[in-house]
Amino acid sequence: METRAAGDMDGQNSDSKNCAYTTEKSASANMILVHLDLKGAPPKVSYLAEVFPLFSALGANGLLIEYEDTFPYYEELLPLRAAHAYSPQEIQEILMLAQVNRLEVIPLIQTFGHMEFVLKHKEFAHLREVPTYPNSLNPHREESHQLLHGMIRQMMEHHPGIRWLHIGSDEVYYLGEGEESKKILSENGWAVEDLFMCHLKKVAAHVVSTYPGVRPIAWDDMLRPASAQTLTDSGLAQLVEPMIWDYTPNLDVDNRVALIEKYSQSGFQKIWLASAFKGATGASQQLTHIGHHLQNHKRWLQVIRRIPQDTLQGVAITGWQRYDHFSVLCELLPVGIPSLAVCLQMLKHGSYSEQVAACIQDILGMSHLDTENYSSEASGSFPGSDVLILITQVLFHLKTPTQEFLERNRFVSGWFSPFHRKRKMIHPIMVQQIEPEAVSLLSNWALVLGDLHAALLKIFPAVTVDEWMEEYSMPYYVQLQELVEDLNTALENQT
Repeated sequence: METRAAGDMDGQNSDSKNCAYTTEKSASANMILVHLDLKGAPPKVSYLAEVFPLFSALGANGLLIEYEDTFPYYEELLPLRAAHAYSPQEIQEILMLAQVNRLEVIPLIQTFGHMEFVLKHKEFAHLREVPTYPNSLNPHREESHQLLHGMIRQMMEHHPGIRWLHIGSDEVYYLGEGEESKKILSENGWAVEDLFMCHLKKVAAHVVSTYPGVRPIAWDDMLRPASAQTLTDSGLAQLVEPMIWDYTPNLDVDNRVALIEKYSQSGFQKIWLASAFKGATGASQQLTHIGHHLQNHKRWLQVIRRIPQDTLQGVAITGWQRYDHFSVLCELLPVGIPSLAVCLQMLKHGSYSEQVAACIQDILGMSHLDTENYSSEASGSFPGSDVLILITQVLFHLKTPTQEFLERNRFVSGWFSPFHRKRKMIHPIMVQQIEPEAVSLLSNWALVLGDLHAALLKIFPAVTVDEWMEEYSMPYYVQLQELVEDLNTALENQT
């Protein structure tokens, strides 16, 4: 067996494309989850049928599915259900496809923070921790727990036989700032972490008692400040498996190892780790910088090598589609697939080498895999590869030259400024300097956007396609269109 450190490509046999070799200690013996963030750009079931086999071939054996408002809530929870939510039949089809491809499903349901999709509705707004903000739930009201019990019950009805349920609980912003929380903090001498652990314990205990055999998972960030003794005394270790998340390329290995040791000392028998393959480098990011996520996984592999093997339950590779319910879309799933392939193969083999890169290129049908730049001219044969190519064209071959033309072209800025356009005045000879390039750019936009619109509609619901196009492409197309129209009007005024 050939053993190499993560990222060590020196001396590796680059001619081999054998994907079945083994290397250093990896996470391949544990659960390796691909996170599907469905609160933005939820793929059609037909597309999931295409990518699930790919996930499995790349090394995944599970899915962490975060439905949010795309879950088919009903009865008193019907307001939570988006118009483009999956139907109950589609949920069953997704679960069947996962089973066929040997991908164990773990649903994720937010139960404390990131509850905008619930608390934005007038029916539930009174359950906010702070009345102004819809992100965090008031943990002190019985109605809040009844709400969560209903959400969990409906989720479990659609996911019989699951072994884990992720109950979210990250980034509970403004906890402790509600009037009821302030009173409890004052009367009991508690810290905010006590409020958090009290609520988390109630939710986890409900899951464990109501659904025997189901183990709750929770994001760990709100637990990190607590001491080992406080965590031990809380009793959470008997109820919850924490998932430690860190998506940074310069992840502090020593700090994360120490954190895992603290959780172990506090009685937690199993922990999860969470990395990212997309959606972690900017709320409006449209192309994935693979190198960022590659470095993040190199650091996580160093952590994995330093902790007891029986401590790690698994790794979730997150792929955020929105930073929160109200933010814009970031990288679409097809765009992030090459990055996901790198991350999965690194976890499977314990390193990133020329051999691993060759294997990834072979699986994705790519002639070249660029990990250092956002732009990649290499096409692929993986599902949705045409979307990646077209979005790359939009951002690098259309958006950039259009901005250059509109903002720095000397004829546009010098002879057809906003002042001139408002008054529809131009020297006729300048139309000849401006119009050909404007019309050429506009024609290129129309051609690519037509292809992109059609490609996106094969994968996503129309509401997602409309949102992406309106947010990231139409503004530039419309600016060019208006410029050409203003040119024609101004020329007519001169005759």
